[in-house]
Amino acid sequence: MSARAEQKLKTRRALMDAALGQLSADRGFSSLSLREVARAAGIAPTSFYRHFTELDELGLALVDESGLALRQLMRQARKRIARNGSAISTSVETFMEYLGNNANLFRLLLRERTGVSKPFRTAIQAEIDHFVTELADDLCRIADEQNKPLYDPRLVAEAMVTLVFNHGAEALDATAKEKEVLKTKLKTELRMILVGSQTLAKISKKRAEQA
Repeated sequence: MSARAEQKLKTRRALMDAALGQLSADRGFSSLSLREVARAAGIAPTSFYRHFTELDELGLALVDESGLALRQLMRQARKRIARNGSAISTSVETFMEYLGNNANLFRLLLRERTGVSKPFRTAIQAEIDHFVTELADDLCRIADEQNKPLYDPRLVAEAMVTLVFNHGAEALDATAKEKEVLKTKLKTELRMILVGSQTLAKISKKRAEQA
């Protein structure tokens, strides 16, 4: 890679980091201005257009990055589950670590998934759908290994992701003690979903056999 191309990548990264750095519990992406993002990145506003056509394009790049971070989270959780064996507990602990390292990326997902920008909503929903699909595949694999079939694994995955996102939103600005309470609550609720799905699968199988 040439020095010019490398510098361009560094500046693009600086712009994305500058935008992320200005997000907070009180401020969403839609309130950012191109001028202040460029200034925070240390470049002139006119230079911004060498890297993105508009601020929303930068935002969509951040959505892509958040999706990548979620997929990396899944891979990390799989490795830890293979070592520790406790799927729910390990996954929740891994997710909370993700929040600690990617708080503003998660804020972006939470806010913009119901925001006014349709491109944002579409892109974020696509990332969430990928996450749900991977989780459903993992649930099916674990269910087969344990011989504990699930009733509608895709629906189970969707319910779990909804729970995780809701508790994640609470955990963003929670104290350490509050986070521990949230983690315990989330683990219990996720287990309840799993047990409920396993029970429904048994009932469905029994009804099918009696039909």
